[in-house]
Amino acid sequence: MSRDTEGGSNGGTGSTSEARARLLGTATRIFYAEGIHSVGVDRIITEAQVTRATLYRHFAGKEELVLAYLDQADRGIRTQVAAAQASSESAADRVRAVGRSIAEGIRSPGFRGCAFLNAAAEYPDPAHPIHQVVLAHRQWFLDTVTELLAQTGFVPADAAGRHLVMLRDGAMAAGCLSDADLVCETFLQGVEGILRSRTA
Repeated sequence: MSRDTEGGSNGGTGSTSEARARLLGTATRIFYAEGIHSVGVDRIITEAQVTRATLYRHFAGKEELVLAYLDQADRGIRTQVAAAQASSESAADRVRAVGRSIAEGIRSPGFRGCAFLNAAAEYPDPAHPIHQVVLAHRQWFLDTVTELLAQTGFVPADAAGRHLVMLRDGAMAAGCLSDADLVCETFLQGVEGILRSRTA
């Protein structure tokens, strides 16, 4: 495949969006598998088969590409959680469905942990834009599971929400270090324990 240039036979728009998608897809694959700091723009350009000018036409620099990668990950997780919620009728079953969707991700081929926790480890400064995106995603997830858990009992669900997020974080970390099936089994048992404490 030849290196992409803007325009071409599609009049510009088609190749422009295709080049951006190829850049983002390539960056996503490498960032997630190998880390962000270890990957330079030259490698992304080479593997995406675009010119340097094309990269900078779509992204101001590597940081903007990282932000786009995390935005894509955020939207994917939101879609996953929404689909899990829609698959069940009772509040408790919606929590279980979200838990199962997390477990499925941990068992998936090429799993390398949580993209957001990984990014936070590489960008520890709380004021950095990438760290801020991580915090925003995690706040959304905490708010979402807390609201779901609130529907399963009459007492406030704040502590239960934090508990579930911590269980999820631990499962994400352990899932790429040890037996994923055992990790998922332990995680889902933990989710059941939270639900039992809500309905006791």
